[in-house]
Amino acid sequence: MGKEDSGGSGGRRVIGGRVLDASTLVDFALERPYPHALVWTAVDHGIVLAVPAAALATAWASLPTTAYDALGVLLDLPDTIIEALDAKTAREVGRLLAGVDADAVRAGQVVGSGIRRGWPIVTADASALRAVDPRAEIDELP
Repeated sequence: MGKEDSGGSGGRRVIGGRVLDASTLVDFALERPYPHALVWTAVDHGIVLAVPAAALATAWASLPTTAYDALGVLLDLPDTIIEALDAKTAREVGRLLAGVDADAVRAGQVVGSGIRRGWPIVTADASALRAVDPRAEIDELP
C-alpha cells in the first residue's frame, strides 16, 4: 500500500502537496468530513499527499480494525507517497527532537517532512508539532 518516497525537494517547492499527520489519517479512516474533503480535493487537483511512516504506524495503532480498509484507500491513491523513516530521515528527525518529548518520533518525522517539502501539515495536534519546530506551516483540522 502506498508508494515510498525518501526524497524531497531540498527545501524548495517543486509541486504542491500536503503532509498528513497521524490525526488526519485516523480522521480520514473514521470518515470525518474535513479530512475526506481534503483528500478528495487533492485527488481531483493532482495534489501529492505525503504520509510519513511514523505517522502511518501511529494511525494504524490508533484505529479499530474496522477502519483499516478506509485507511488503505488513502494509501492506494495515485498521488499518495509514504515517506520512509530511513537513516537520513532518522538523523533529521533526531536533530529536530533535541530537547523535545511527547510522541517525538512521529512529530519529528512529520515536521521534518513538512519543512523539507515546504508543504503545510494537516493535523489535529498542532501544539505538539509546533513544539518540535515553530517554522512548520500547520493546516489544523477543525
